[in-house]
Amino acid sequence: MDLYGIKTCDTCRKARKALEQAGKEVAFHDIRETPLSQDQLEAFYAAFGDKLLNKSSTTWRGLDEDARSGPVLDLLAEHPTLMKRPVIVANGAMTLGWTKDAQSHWF
Repeated sequence: MDLYGIKTCDTCRKARKALEQAGKEVAFHDIRETPLSQDQLEAFYAAFGDKLLNKSSTTWRGLDEDARSGPVLDLLAEHPTLMKRPVIVANGAMTLGWTKDAQSHWF
């Protein structure tokens, strides 16, 4: 199971802790330290569409209107912390965020 996020994200930490306590083996990938590849970004975008872009983030609020109007994949490649987190991938399935739906999927 792969969990993509940033180590300072409370939601990512909660998800990782809950998954590990449930006996899941979690490989954590800090997208700030190791940015996603173009293929990964495209796969995540294909699965989640514009929901992948976190418009309530501090990074988003710091962008000017010109930057915000750019293509989503370009924004995510340039500013990894704009990605809604966590993205969890295992056995061909993907979830976005740590919602009740995501939790029920993995448990």
